[in-house]
Amino acid sequence: MRVVLLGPPGAGKGTQAQIIAGRLGVPAISTGDIFRANVSGQTELGQKAKTYMDAGDLVPDAITVAMVSDRLAEPDAKAGFLLDGFPRTIAQAEQLRDSLAEMGNVLDRCLELVVDEDELVRRLSGRRMLVDGEWVQRDDDKPETVRHRLEVYREQTAPLSGFYEQAGLLSRINAIGEIDEVTHRALEALGADEALADEPAED
Repeated sequence: MRVVLLGPPGAGKGTQAQIIAGRLGVPAISTGDIFRANVSGQTELGQKAKTYMDAGDLVPDAITVAMVSDRLAEPDAKAGFLLDGFPRTIAQAEQLRDSLAEMGNVLDRCLELVVDEDELVRRLSGRRMLVDGEWVQRDDDKPETVRHRLEVYREQTAPLSGFYEQAGLLSRINAIGEIDEVTHRALEALGADEALADEPAED
């Protein structure tokens, strides 16, 4: 199964990506991991990306999509994958669609984790980190900063959500509740919960 996972900061996307991918038996692939692997491995694409990153510029879509396509062509992703953090724009979504088509594949589903904004602000502004023996709040977790981050996310993701909805691929998941409850909703939306329940238990 080939899945894209969308979700705002604080929705628990990273946690759910790992759990859902594990249940589906496919790799969870994040753009952050792909960038780090290409840069540290000094691949041609990684070196190109690094020149933009070092200059503080956004890496062009063409390079990002090429790195993602290379990762999706690896053996462990042949049977499926769960993409976390990509695509971020409609242009990237269109290029992902075209890249998959070249491989003879299609995207099966886009899951969007939905959480009320006040709940997201509560979650993110409640985070603390330990500095010199004291728990302090990060600057980017202050309520006003969090709301700005969410506004930017909405601007980028609302069109992307609509893109997948128009394609008949979007499932919105209520991401409030216990982790296993959210996982169950996601697997149910993928039609995978019953199939997994029918599998024989491992010894």
